[in-house]
Order: sequence, then structure tokens, then C-alpha cells
Amino acid sequence: MKKTKEYIKRRIVDEIVLVPSGSTAEEFNGMITISESGEFIWDHIEECNSFEELIELMLQEYGIDRETATNDTIAFVTELLRLRMIEPTNTNW
Repeated sequence: MKKTKEYIKRRIVDEIVLVPSGSTAEEFNGMITISESGEFIWDHIEECNSFEELIELMLQEYGIDRETATNDTIAFVTELLRLRMIEPTNTNW
């Protein structure tokens, strides 16, 4: 996956937020709050060559079962795609 929008990740008190920057700030005026696992996905999504690779990273990081990792990752990646914050770089996504 490739990030298509410019966001700066910030921790504000106990929340993790993505703040638009550059031309993205002209399109979107606000912040997006994400969870800890959302932050992990955001930080690693561009280095993974497939959805399965991202799931494996989630399993290693959080020690959760495959079904939970898969469902959480599907939900977050789907939302990023819907908001056009990322786009697939190959057919493995």
C-alpha cells in the first residue's frame, strides 16, 4: 500500500491523531483519532508487500489470535481505502 494523503501522526495526551498537512489540509480540516493498533498499521502499511504480511506483523506485535488480527486489520485498512488515504500498490492487497 501507498499513503496518498499527507498526515502527521501526533500523540495528544492519551490519544493518537493524524493531522492533515500540505495539500491534504486544504481538503480536510480536522484530525483523525486512531487506536494503538491503527497506529501500528499506519506505521507499517507501506513496508508490507501484502495484506497477509501485515497480518503477520500484527500477530507478532500483539500476540492476538489470527481472526482478531485479520478482522481489525480489514476494518482499519477498509476505512483508509474509503477515505482515500492509501491505495494498493500490487495485487496482493
